[in-house]
Parts: sequence; C-alpha cells; structure tokens
Amino acid sequence: MANDREILRMIWEGQLALCFQADPDEIVGLQQPENFYLMVSRLSYLPLVTDKVKKYFSRFISGEQQDGSVWFDYNGTPLKLHYPIGILYDLCPEEGNQPWCLTIHFSKFPEEALVKFETKDLLESYFMSCLKEADVLKHRGQVISSMQKKEHNQLWIGLVNDKFDQFWAVNRRLMEVNSEQECFKHTPLRFYNEDGTFTQQLISPLAESGKKKTVSDLLEELSTPDRKAIGIKTHGIDIHNHTDLQWMSEHLSYPDNFLHLVVFYENV
Repeated sequence: MANDREILRMIWEGQLALCFQADPDEIVGLQQPENFYLMVSRLSYLPLVTDKVKKYFSRFISGEQQDGSVWFDYNGTPLKLHYPIGILYDLCPEEGNQPWCLTIHFSKFPEEALVKFETKDLLESYFMSCLKEADVLKHRGQVISSMQKKEHNQLWIGLVNDKFDQFWAVNRRLMEVNSEQECFKHTPLRFYNEDGTFTQQLISPLAESGKKKTVSDLLEELSTPDRKAIGIKTHGIDIHNHTDLQWMSEHLSYPDNFLHLVVFYENV
C-alpha cells in the first residue's frame, strides 16, 4: 500500500502556471482582451478549469459562442480534453517553459480530433471508467466494486476540489496489495508517444524470476528491433532506471490510478 505520504502529497501539489489567450478571430468588437493567468493542478483536466477561463472572456464573445463547446490549442494543436493537464504539458516540445500559453476557442470544435466533454458529468463518467479499468488490472476489479457510491463520489469530489485527504481516504484502498505477493496483478500503464497518442499493454510488475520489475525492465519490453526505449517521464520527472514499477504505481499514478508515462525512443 502507498505509505510514503510526503511523496504522495508532493505529487498531489504539483502545479503549472497557465496563460490563456483568446483567438482574435472569435473576439467581438475592437478591444482585445488581456491574457488570463491561472495556477492549475497537474492532476486536473482542462474541462475542470473551463468555467473560470470562459467567465473571464465571456464579455468579449458573442451570445452564440457562449453556448458553444470550449476547446484549447497549443501552437495550433488541439489539446485532448480527457488527458490530465500534467501529461499534456509533458508532451510539449518546449516543456519546461512557464507560463504555458494556450489559446481558448468558443467555436469550430474539431470533432475529428477531440472528444467533447460538454458537462462535468461526462468527464466524471470517463474518470470513473478509468478507475474501474485500473482496478481490474490491479485487483480483478474486486476493490472498486466493493465500494459504495458515496466513496466513488468522494474520489471525484476530492480531485475536483483539490482535497488531498478527502481523495486519499478512499484511494488508499485501491493502492493496497496482496500481503503474500506485495504486488498488483498488473500495472495500469499508458505510454505516450511524441505525437500525443497513447498505447496500453499488459505489464506485470513481476519478472518471471519473481523479482520486481524496474524501469530498465520496462524499457526493454517497450523496445523493438527498429527503435529502443531509452527513458520515461511522468509529473515532469525523468524516472531513474532502477525505480521499481510497483513503487511507481503506488506513488506516481494519476488520480485515475494509471501511470501516465511519456516514453523516449531512439532509432536503432
């Protein structure tokens, strides 16, 4: 079970400085609004900060746009609304520069590139489906299915309201392991490529020898004859090759209980 509370809290408190600018083509009138700045949690999602940003720009857009689906881009690339903000930032070529400047749009939603989350309920449903999938991988779904509805709600509300204690009072149960094996059945992982797409594959935290797998073992599994996996990053941190997967899953997972890892490759 995740028990290094200091590390859990440090991950929870990770924030990014964001600068939101409007698309000049969508502004009504001659006055261009000043940019809007906001500190946001790496663990959150863009739809959860949309209300604040939209309210700021609301007097500069038309009534028709007020009812449109909001989306964001970075340097012309639409940003996935269901990716955690931290992983969106870690995928940036200029990652490291802050504030991170995004453009907010109130029209011409790119339906071919993005999934709409017009209400927070839809995002909550997606979040809970990820939690359930992660628990199937870790515990065959036995933990999440034994929880009450109010505990599911507490996980979501804890994330939305940035309440560490409220969230972890429930989430700690999802991080418990079998005392005999001291490992999950499988490690919930999503691997992100430079183009922003992610893949999943079934990864056990244990090697055939029974030893716990490390990042080095994971990189070996991800390598192909054409390219070699040489490193991973999550929460803005380059993870050391000797770090074991079980520890990472317990301490570095996002609130949806998945490890979201940016993978770096070199051609062979």
